[in-house]
Amino acid sequence: MLVGVPSGGGFHVLDSFSRVVRLGEGLYRSGTLSDAAMDRAIDALSICAERLRRWQVSDIRAIATEACRQAENGAAFIARARAATGLPIETISPREEVGLAMESCASLINQAERRALLFDIGGGSTEIAWVRVPGSAGAADRSLPQLIGYHTIPVGVVTLSERCAGWCESEAGFAAVVEEIKALLRPFEQIHRIGQEIRQGGVRLVGTSGTVTTIAGIALNLDRYRRGAIDGAVLPREQVASGLAAIRALGRTGLAEHPCIGPDRVDFVLPGCAIFAAIEEMWPASDLAVADRGLREGMLMRLIRTARARSRPYQA
Repeated sequence: MLVGVPSGGGFHVLDSFSRVVRLGEGLYRSGTLSDAAMDRAIDALSICAERLRRWQVSDIRAIATEACRQAENGAAFIARARAATGLPIETISPREEVGLAMESCASLINQAERRALLFDIGGGSTEIAWVRVPGSAGAADRSLPQLIGYHTIPVGVVTLSERCAGWCESEAGFAAVVEEIKALLRPFEQIHRIGQEIRQGGVRLVGTSGTVTTIAGIALNLDRYRRGAIDGAVLPREQVASGLAAIRALGRTGLAEHPCIGPDRVDFVLPGCAIFAAIEEMWPASDLAVADRGLREGMLMRLIRTARARSRPYQA
């Protein structure tokens, strides 16, 4: 949850809340959301609803993504969550999910010369956006990046951790998972020839997910996770590779004890790293822009833009 008010070209955060609920736990095997996972999610959403009531916010957007898109009982869960919390929860499409990620990362995308490849490694899916930078050749004269094409694969850190439990802890298993993910990415590469664009220069890789921020925190040798040091950081490819190697060398105990990771996320770190490694091998850009922001920030920016548009007088 994120509560904010407009401030300059962005927003000022009034309140935020997050909790790991693992809504998609068991989804790969059963095709449905489990009762325990739904209960955990509704408990967390109830906290969000109570805090929102205290702020008396004027505009609320609440979304669900891949777990609810995939699950046979996804729509039933949304109906139950809406009834229990009063929140106007809706399941969005992969296309809108990509759009919200683009909106939240626009300032980082706009720093690229010509193009940006934005990726978001989620719990149940991974979204890829191939983006034209404002002011570059072929771009319309507008401040927001323009989507050239997008791709979604039904693989995220939760689904992969369940389907390939333990595989990523060995060299051979990790390499096999990376090759599997690359096979899912290859059709998008064949359409857009992004690798060729990267070789020509002017393309930036932009990552938004817990996986990417974790790799960045370790690559930067942080003693604890600090958002201010990570969000917006641009790391050369060699430094990113060292962070990825350091994570893989930690082992399960080391991952759980590391202050940038912790026991709650230990099951998801290496699967996320395998997805990232596949993206980076498929599209080896010279640097990586790291975003500790995502769908919540994108929704808030969009709500603010809509509210500002409503307040302008109509002009014929």
